[in-house]
Amino acid sequence: MDATGQQEQHAGDGGGDRYGVLLYYKYAEVPDAAALAAFYEAHCRGLALVGRVRVGPDGVNATLGGRMTTLEKHIKEMSSNALFEGTDFKLASCDDPVDERVARECGFTSLSVRVVKELVTLCSNPTSAPPEVSSAGKHLSAAEFHSVLQNVAGTSLDAVASAEKKEVVVLDARNVYETRIGKFNVPNAKTLDPEIRQYSDLPSWIDEHAEQLHGKSILMYCTGGIRCEMASAYIRSKGEGFENVFQLYGGIQRYLEQFPDGGYFEGKNFVFDHRISVGSFKENILGACLMCGSSFDDYSSRCRCSHCRMLVLVCPTCQDSTKEYACELCQKNGKEPCQISTRQDCKIQIGLSESFEKPPISYHNAISKVPWSDGSEQLKRLRILCLHGFRQNASNFKGRTSALAKKLKHIAELVFVDAPHELSFVYQPIQGHCLDKPSPLSVTPKRKFAWLIAPNSNYNPEQYWRAADVPFDPLQYQQQTEGFEESYIYLENAISQMGSFDGILGFSQGAAMAALFCRQQQKICGSPKFRFGMFCSGYPAPVGDFGNEPIKLSSLHCFGNGDGHDRQIANRASAELAGLFEQDCCSVVEHDMGHIIPTRSPYIDRIKDFLSNFQ
Repeated sequence: MDATGQQEQHAGDGGGDRYGVLLYYKYAEVPDAAALAAFYEAHCRGLALVGRVRVGPDGVNATLGGRMTTLEKHIKEMSSNALFEGTDFKLASCDDPVDERVARECGFTSLSVRVVKELVTLCSNPTSAPPEVSSAGKHLSAAEFHSVLQNVAGTSLDAVASAEKKEVVVLDARNVYETRIGKFNVPNAKTLDPEIRQYSDLPSWIDEHAEQLHGKSILMYCTGGIRCEMASAYIRSKGEGFENVFQLYGGIQRYLEQFPDGGYFEGKNFVFDHRISVGSFKENILGACLMCGSSFDDYSSRCRCSHCRMLVLVCPTCQDSTKEYACELCQKNGKEPCQISTRQDCKIQIGLSESFEKPPISYHNAISKVPWSDGSEQLKRLRILCLHGFRQNASNFKGRTSALAKKLKHIAELVFVDAPHELSFVYQPIQGHCLDKPSPLSVTPKRKFAWLIAPNSNYNPEQYWRAADVPFDPLQYQQQTEGFEESYIYLENAISQMGSFDGILGFSQGAAMAALFCRQQQKICGSPKFRFGMFCSGYPAPVGDFGNEPIKLSSLHCFGNGDGHDRQIANRASAELAGLFEQDCCSVVEHDMGHIIPTRSPYIDRIKDFLSNFQ
């Protein structure tokens, strides 16, 4: 059905004044992505549409909400552009958003138009080239897809000829929290659920389970079709034995429109808008409460795993604001939920040799909300824990990175925390110090902290200012080998108090500590708790023996190049730190800006590109 036919179908259902949701994507070469994004910004605001539009050099991906009449006007406008020839505009009428919190989280209280590097990110490594979408699997309409499933199930003698007589496997390209409330269930067919947290984990699963796909006819499906485009192309790029890949055109949404009784689809289709999920006439429940196991499939409470922030199903009876939850994937990796009282920290068992009395935790939020031009506010999606360098503090580091926070304000919320080891007030005597200027003894000292300290250091923050015994040594970090156990416990408690984070950012000694922290988490729990890490002017701290296993974390390493621009941390030391991480998802940005986190182009663009993979 073409765009005009779809428009007439919905205009005739009496929903012209009702609220609606429009979903569409188009892979095509976009000559000027910025110009097209500017058009979307003006056009959609003129129609009072909300939602998300992503424009890249490879096409457009849009999820929009508004009145049906205005959405139909938008379809008509976009259909007049040759770029969108053949586009499947999926328009559905629905109730107005009623839960402000859910609508805001799903991006349905404002309009967000962004230029992106690629429409969907199949690989978390920004430097890896995506597969050619022109090599994607063959599109099957909902009716064709259903016919193949009928044949496999033995309920029909017909099948799509192109599926041949090979064994059929049905592959779900969605995330595990989506599959838990709905999926295809086909008798006599092998159905594969990769159980991934995010789309960028799918290539690794395909590589590890290639034997289950080789030589088969692979039927793929996702919500609306876009994720199958890249994923099917990735499978076919593996060569001989992986040619027979087919995908459900229009995704589950089109299938349920064609088969309102659900057909072979059981449960509900998870959607990324205020509706949360859409079911068939059967209204059967596949999901189960994470806590008690009772039948439940409603994500409207937005409960999340405290470790990885993935949505989890928790029924109203089990919901408790003082509880944290561990999703099924984190539990498989040995992580457990803990109960946190509003007045008392949860007890953390980490298996370290000594106990440590946690000092008071001081932290600062850089940004919690971002004002939008329409007067509304949009909460940030990425929450990043920031660790300062040696002899700094949270407030100082927040000030030094204010330009970074401003550049990332639409992407991230930065939260800064003081290190646990307080340092003495030390200054370097200045030769020929002017007598008419105040000496260090006459000014109020600011408290400074460290994550790692040198052995036998007599740090005493209660004493007066003292002059340094020797000139400051830029290689002093090589002797800072103690204090890790205390800092690890301190950070675990800080995260328990402040809530979970998507990522961690460390600068200088803070980067060294962030890497140690992630590696210790991997040693104890099987994997770090963060989705990504950013390590700026870092180095591998000479602390502990963690073996040769790389740190399994998507990482960005930003440091000065080899021309001596960073006089405090050697370029080779920062490069060595990058080498400790899994290289398939490790990205390096070298700059000529010294011992800082750069905020000018092209460096800030690389940082934004990296973070956009996790939104």
